Amino acid sequence: MDRMASSSVSTYTISDLAREFELTTRAIRFYEDMGLLQPERSGPGGRNRIYTTRDRTRLRLTLRAKRLGLSLTEARELIDMYDSPRDTGPQLRKFLAILAEHRGQLEEQMAEMQANLDEVRSHEKEARALLARMDKTAKS
Repeated sequence: MDRMASSSVSTYTISDLAREFELTTRAIRFYEDMGLLQPERSGPGGRNRIYTTRDRTRLRLTLRAKRLGLSLTEARELIDMYDSPRDTGPQLRKFLAILAEHRGQLEEQMAEMQANLDEVRSHEKEARALLARMDKTAKS
């Protein structure tokens, strides 16, 4: 990785993070636009982005939240809560509420998918029975 030394804090380029997390630089810039990452700028016109360990952690948490099915807005709210030095109790309650909501949605989707699978199996069974009768009639 092309980490740039800035005192004792590790820094990363957009390419470093893109490689590490297997993302496009466009995706990382999108997360910036959503307020999830806030890199420093350097170079002519501030064209070069410099990401800190904090940005790297926020990106990792964003991707984890995304895998859990959270919206980017929900992810940002949770991550911002962890950035604040406040009591962690409200943060954990909010996190649990969001997880419970998403678990409910996933369970609902799973039930719908199970119903769809059962319907497909039923149609397959009917089609096989019809085909077997047709084959039996054709052989007679």
